[in-house]
Amino acid sequence: MLKSVAAVLFLIPVAVARPQAAVATRPASSLTAAADDSVVPKLVREGSDVSRVDADLQYLLDVIGPRLTGSAEMRRANEWTQQKFREYGMDSAALETWSFGIGWTRGPMTLRMLEPQRRELLGVSWAWSPGTNGPLAGSVVLMDARSLDEYQRRFAGHLAGAWVMLGPAQYVVNAADPPRTRADSDRVDSLVRANAPRTPDERRFSDIRYSLLVREHIAGIIHDGGKQYGLFTMAGSPAGVSPVPQIVIGNDVYAQFQRLLRRGETVRIEADIKNSFTRDTLKAYNTVGEIRGSERPNEVVILGAHLDSWDLATGGTDNGAGAIAVLEAARILKASGVRPKRTIRFVLFSGEEQGLFGSQEYVFAHERELDKIQALLVLDNGTGRITGMATQGHDELRDLWGSMLAPIASSLGPLAVRSGIKTGTDHLAFIPYGVPGFNYDQLSRGYDFTHHSQVDDYDHTVPRDVAQAATVMAVNAWQLAQLPELLPRWPKK
Repeated sequence: MLKSVAAVLFLIPVAVARPQAAVATRPASSLTAAADDSVVPKLVREGSDVSRVDADLQYLLDVIGPRLTGSAEMRRANEWTQQKFREYGMDSAALETWSFGIGWTRGPMTLRMLEPQRRELLGVSWAWSPGTNGPLAGSVVLMDARSLDEYQRRFAGHLAGAWVMLGPAQYVVNAADPPRTRADSDRVDSLVRANAPRTPDERRFSDIRYSLLVREHIAGIIHDGGKQYGLFTMAGSPAGVSPVPQIVIGNDVYAQFQRLLRRGETVRIEADIKNSFTRDTLKAYNTVGEIRGSERPNEVVILGAHLDSWDLATGGTDNGAGAIAVLEAARILKASGVRPKRTIRFVLFSGEEQGLFGSQEYVFAHERELDKIQALLVLDNGTGRITGMATQGHDELRDLWGSMLAPIASSLGPLAVRSGIKTGTDHLAFIPYGVPGFNYDQLSRGYDFTHHSQVDDYDHTVPRDVAQAATVMAVNAWQLAQLPELLPRWPKK
């Protein structure tokens, strides 16, 4: 999931839609799923009794591994999922190509503190940032200005050759176990937001501070990992290749640097980083499978998740779990022998972590059919079981979602419909075009602890929860495919 954190460098806007013809539909309040649908129990039995989630999840994570967009491993994952869609009986399975940008390969890195003590440190490069061309030593400076005026008074002209910390250390809750509940995650998120710019002037300064630092000829930038137990948060994008080295260190070390500097101590570090870039624009791929509709094949329900991941681990909770849930939902529907009225399409996007690129490119490539997309359902909040659905600001759909979740509440629940707007992942590329787009609510299962970090691996996934999520998605896709009418289009932006 493309998360918003205090240290994110590049913010990629969601595409703005061009005007399209309206589609006549009945009011949302009159649309409900069939209460006596005999297919739903078949789907639940198939998903619960014959799950392939664990085997597929192990192969994706342990054999293929991390899937950085543009990498050979990501291409291998695309080809493997295309093969699995064929194996599971899809009417078609294809790789849809789009232009990604320049590739980036993480190289070896060493990091050490030189003053006030000498010791080896752990750190990693921010993605799409360059190496150092050999060991690069410099003093550490805490750049905690919140406005341009404060920056000019305190820092301008004094940062040449420095390794610059971007703001104060994030306060991270230390506990015996990683966050396990939504309340825990919300607490951490609220603390991150407390460090974020608040006024318009502070927001404007945040937008230009990187260019100001580059003009100072700094050695590089230091990001706070922002997680417990020395874990890192990774980000970066080819949409804004960094002109200077950027590194991420653990929250505990970042906080130590801050304490030392506020005591008036000199802190010096040395980094030796060897990263590389491609010269040419790379091709990326979305994997697309579908079950062709029997009566309205040109109307489409989409189940989606992003297949790409960061490269510090193997991308289990972000978002191997979601990708395998979509693959399993396809298997469940086909194995149950159902033939939906509308086409059900399964899309595994790439480039999500760098800025929702794959889903935006999918929208551009399929623009002519967007008014015929019944809905897009995305899974991208970790490995946890589905707990329900947020209405994305469209509470007129509460009754519809209630009727779709009710038949499976006893076997796959509890499931709840709530008012709320989900952000941060691929459904956002569709919403400006009027396509109803949703991202399921899930149990946290320590997602804010694992995602984008070096422990985002198979051991932190919960295959039984993923199997439940796949079954819920299969049922909802079937129900949406069978509705008598298309859902009303949302306002285009």
